[in-house]
Amino acid sequence: MSVTGTIRPPTSDIPIATGRTAAPFLRLLGSELWWMLRRPRTLVSLGLLALIPVVMGVGMALESGQPGGPMLMGLIEGSGTLVGLFALTMTLALLLPLLISVIAADSFAGEAAAGTLRGLLLAPVSRGMLVLVKTVSVFIFSVMAVFVVVIVGVVVGLVLLGGDSMITSSGHSIGLGESLSRMALIASWAILQMWAVAAIALAVSAMTHRPIVVTASVMGGFVGFQIITGFPQFDWLHPAVLTHRWLSAQNAMLSYPMDFTDLEISALRAVFYLLIGLSLTVWRVNSKDH
Repeated sequence: MSVTGTIRPPTSDIPIATGRTAAPFLRLLGSELWWMLRRPRTLVSLGLLALIPVVMGVGMALESGQPGGPMLMGLIEGSGTLVGLFALTMTLALLLPLLISVIAADSFAGEAAAGTLRGLLLAPVSRGMLVLVKTVSVFIFSVMAVFVVVIVGVVVGLVLLGGDSMITSSGHSIGLGESLSRMALIASWAILQMWAVAAIALAVSAMTHRPIVVTASVMGGFVGFQIITGFPQFDWLHPAVLTHRWLSAQNAMLSYPMDFTDLEISALRAVFYLLIGLSLTVWRVNSKDH
């Protein structure tokens, strides 16, 4: 007697291995943000950014109380929101790009140096998803960094210097609501500029295994930009320089009526750098054998 058997077809109750499946984006992003925000360098960076407007606000408050002080101090008194603007102007010159480049360096170069990037690529995470998670996490840090400077600066300024109005460069007085709206606009503009810096830093990070190379490249680029914008012989290069018109764009907050020309031009240039940086990052991560 022969026994014939049948093979039971798999049912939906039995899991089937069908290859790599995409891990949920939000779970990956949450994990990336958790590791980024618990690093000591991240906490120190945010603390340093918060300290700068505090020191500036205290110094301005002490100076404004001195008789015969500078005319600028007289304009600042009662215009506490300007502390946020001045702190943002100071940190945009070097500190914000430096700290953002350090965080971006950890995204790919730091992971590659530690040997963990290959493990991520072998896990159920596509390279496109990896780039997206790393990019969004660095962008979130950029937003946090700018907000820390602006919010702490505005709060400290309002507490120490008052803030019922703000005096513009033309001597016109605007109310607290409009001055806060202008600060929100400048903060949004600064975030876009820092996203452009982060995109370039991510591209460099994807091309090297040494995080210090990323920071050195970004800082070297900023020094080069300062040299180019400092010589009129290089005027023909100014439209391609990311930092060109940064200062005039920030000074637009003090004008009345507000001139948006430099804000718009510098914002479009930042978008251009942003697209180039992200395109290079995607291309390098997809083509490089980590």
